Order: sequence, then structure tokens, then C-alpha cells
Amino acid sequence: MPFRLNGNVTYETGDALGPIRVLDYRKHRVLTFDSVFEQSKIARRKPWLPVHEYNRAMLLPLAFTEPARATVLGVGGGVMIGALHRLLPDCDIHGVELRQAVVDVAREYFHMPDDPRVRISVSDVRPALRDMPDTSTDLILTDLYSADRMSPVQAHRRFIDQCSRVLSDTGWLAMNFHLAPARDGTLVRHLARLFPEVMLYRTRTNNYVIYASKQPVAIPPSSDPTLAALEKRLPIGWSGLVEKLMPQYRAMAEAEETTA
Repeated sequence: MPFRLNGNVTYETGDALGPIRVLDYRKHRVLTFDSVFEQSKIARRKPWLPVHEYNRAMLLPLAFTEPARATVLGVGGGVMIGALHRLLPDCDIHGVELRQAVVDVAREYFHMPDDPRVRISVSDVRPALRDMPDTSTDLILTDLYSADRMSPVQAHRRFIDQCSRVLSDTGWLAMNFHLAPARDGTLVRHLARLFPEVMLYRTRTNNYVIYASKQPVAIPPSSDPTLAALEKRLPIGWSGLVEKLMPQYRAMAEAEETTA
């Protein structure tokens, strides 16, 4: 018998790409496309608080920078948009989501912020990125998944090129990946050619967040006051998250520049 999530079905709809369900538990609310994987999860009393570790880890660029413009590719339940809206009161946020029905559910059931600072485009991410001007965003969070797998778009060099193009000179890219990229693989080498700093975070459930920064950075110690200030604004365990960052790809970029 296949595994299924066992929450109470609060709402159910669908579109040409399949079903969309909202499941409620005592403390949490979940968005699922197939009743097997959780696409989004929030605390019901604190909808701006991301629950999944990978969602929390995707916010780690905010330990290094405070963007004025942020882009979220793959809105889902609006978890990343809600967290950014909570943390960054002066930030303009642009979300791109393929499915209008998912956007509607995020607004109605996951309290995605209804605010002039939040703009949502219903589009495939590829034309959406192509239409964005150069250096027009300071942060890109990309989490492109169907019901049961990551979109291969996230690993394409053209996608990475477009992300690099639209990021500002101090911009950050964070991508949720289902597998660790090969250290000497095409994706990492391409990131290292475009970004001075590439880092990795491994979650307890063995998926990965890949980070790329337009500027070299130093990982702050867990006692850094910046992390304590972030924790007061959004309590997700910033110090523990930072401790798991793995900056193993910067040396590769420097070595390639030296031999070029």
C-alpha cells in the first residue's frame, strides 16, 4: 500500500497539472500535490514561520545581506514569501508560480501576504527570468518541484546564467536540490565560473540547498549579534543553520581563475 499523508483534507482542487490539496494537522498546515510529499508546510498559528529545514536554510543569505528586492521562483504555499515579508519590511518581493490554482490556495489557506510590496506572476520561470532586467533583484530563492520530483530546469546552465544576469552585484542565489551536486560536476563548475562564492547546506532529510554569492563572504560565528537579531525577528535557529554551511566550492573558483 503506497504511503499517503494522513492530515485532514481542508480543501481540494486541481488543474491540468494535477490535484492540489490542503491538509490540516493539530499545529501545522500542509500543501500537497499528490498526498505523498509536502510541497509547503506552515505553523497554523504563525503562518510566516517556515517549518521545513530546507525552507529555513534557504533564508541563510539574509545572514550576510539585507536585500531591497527579492525574487521567489516556485511560490507553492507562499512560505518563502511570508518569511521574507516578515523579516524585510522594506523589501519588494516578486514571486513566480506556474499554476494560478496554487497561487489562489496560497492566498486563501496559507496567508500569503496581500501587500503592495508583494507581486505574483503566473508564468513558467524561464520566460519570467528572460523578461527581468539586468541586476534587477538582490536575492533569488528557487524551489521548483512538481508532485514528485525537482524540475530539471534548476540544473540547466542557461537557467543559472539568467539568474546571474538578473542578480545585483551583491546578489545571492539559493536553490533547493533533491541531491548533492557533484563537486566536479557541470553545475558546480558553472556556478563557480559565475559566482565568487558557492556553498552547500545538507538537511537532516538529505536534500540540499546550494548558495551562490556575487561577492566573497565570511561565515559568521554562531555568536554573531546579527544572527541573534535575526532570531528575534524570525525564530528559526539561525546560529545552528549557519554552523552547517559548507563553503567547499570557493577554492575551485579561485583555482580556475588562476589557471585561466
